[in-house]
Amino acid sequence: MDEALRILLVTHYYADHQGGVEIVAGELASRLVDHHCQITWAASGPAPSLREGIRPLPMRAWNVAERRLGFPYPLWTPASLRELARAVAAADVVHLHDSLYLGNVAAYHAARRLGKPVVVTQHVGEIPYRSIALRSLLWTANHTLARCVLGGCTQAVFIAEQVRRFFSAFVPFQQAPLLTPNGVDLDNFQPADADQRRRLRQMLGLRDDRPALLFVGRFVEKKGLAVLRTLAERFAQCDWLFVGWGPSDPADWRLPNVKAIGRVDHARLVDYYRAADLLVLPSTGEGFPLVVQEAMACGTPALISRETASGCPGIDAVAWTAEPNTTSFAERLSAIFASPDVLQSRRTDVADFAQAHWDWDRCAMQYAELFHELANDVRKVRNAACGMRS
Repeated sequence: MDEALRILLVTHYYADHQGGVEIVAGELASRLVDHHCQITWAASGPAPSLREGIRPLPMRAWNVAERRLGFPYPLWTPASLRELARAVAAADVVHLHDSLYLGNVAAYHAARRLGKPVVVTQHVGEIPYRSIALRSLLWTANHTLARCVLGGCTQAVFIAEQVRRFFSAFVPFQQAPLLTPNGVDLDNFQPADADQRRRLRQMLGLRDDRPALLFVGRFVEKKGLAVLRTLAERFAQCDWLFVGWGPSDPADWRLPNVKAIGRVDHARLVDYYRAADLLVLPSTGEGFPLVVQEAMACGTPALISRETASGCPGIDAVAWTAEPNTTSFAERLSAIFASPDVLQSRRTDVADFAQAHWDWDRCAMQYAELFHELANDVRKVRNAACGMRS
């Protein structure tokens, strides 16, 4: 058998950082190993425990931006960037998750110099920050760094339609960009029966006579934390569960119906998804968040922004949508609660939709085929060049 394809995977953090991009990268990498791929994963350390076939390459970094601003942008040290360049040289294909991070940009340029195929999976598009300075900074970064990396890579892959549409307006792609939604671990994230849900709710301290509304993600502006705070105040008859971390900690609101859970291991999120009655996510500036897919795979309906819904064609048939502001989300919640049985009755349709549309094995197969095709193209070019020289 031929040697395994050597893939250099580059992300800003490892999956234990609990960000959606990193979790997606880890899920995909673990399945690519089963498709004759050998993965070296470069990310901000320390090195995690990974399955056989994935080698961590921990990068030393300064994390000032995340600690002070809640913005995850690690700055890798010069020594780490040199180590990254050596890993690029040893790879057959370089796979970057998002285009703006320092390490990703450095890996892209190193790969271009060496003629290595580069695949960029782009998760995030425009983020409508309230700060004019932040909006301007992101606009400039997208129209310079992202335009360079996405326009110069061998293949760009988008996880959501609205993100592809945003970048397609100004990026001159080498090849037509692909749309490949993230998958879901359907073996782990699946519905619970009525007895299991009852036990889970008791374990989590949830009452049967109070709806449990769930948020999962970082506690930052683009996730809609300001909207959620007002909703929690207005819908005091509900228990609001917040799983995540960040500078806008819901524990600081001191609302009696808010439970700030903090970080939860990714494998344990299934308990919260199954126990909740509704996932509420008024986020903007994202693709199609993995937490929506995981919640729905567990049979939990979702109320999401219309912008988020636009990233997944057909989702509005099973998910509720609203504009990402307090008034629109409050009106939608009021309408949902006006029909007491609708949350329970929708759970089967939601789970069926997830099963039909999102599967990590199918997603990994598409990436594996792409990686092997790109590597074969490079081999053909090199063999042809060797033949001409001889």
